[in-house]
Amino acid sequence: MENFTPLSALIGGALIGFAAAILWVSDGRVAGISGIVGGLVNPAEGDAGWRIAFLVGLCAAPLVYWTAGGGLPSITITGSVPLLLGGGLLVGFGTRLGGGCTSGHGVCGVSRLSPRSLVATLVFMAAGFAATFAVRHIVGS
Repeated sequence: MENFTPLSALIGGALIGFAAAILWVSDGRVAGISGIVGGLVNPAEGDAGWRIAFLVGLCAAPLVYWTAGGGLPSITITGSVPLLLGGGLLVGFGTRLGGGCTSGHGVCGVSRLSPRSLVATLVFMAAGFAATFAVRHIVGS
């Protein structure tokens, strides 16, 4: 976390909240990434366009930031391939089990004061803390 600045975190959080609010107000949709991607598997008629546009914008945002003069962070992955695959599968399973992902529940649901989303977000966070502790201190990295 050597590059953390409160201002950049505040601006980033405000932009995420603003984008989620625009999608909710303009289209009545929750900005949950797993639901947006999942809806592309078998989309309803006329439903794919906004989903693709959202995902393109999500992927293009770092490039826009970089073009505007910001630096892209270096990415270092220290986990093994089996650990990353297992983690990805567990996250996918948890997303289906919890009826949404952290962006849908944590950003959109909690801001709407949804009790279900509050519980889901607390479970997500507790599971993340426990998994991090287990991997770093019990299993070893």
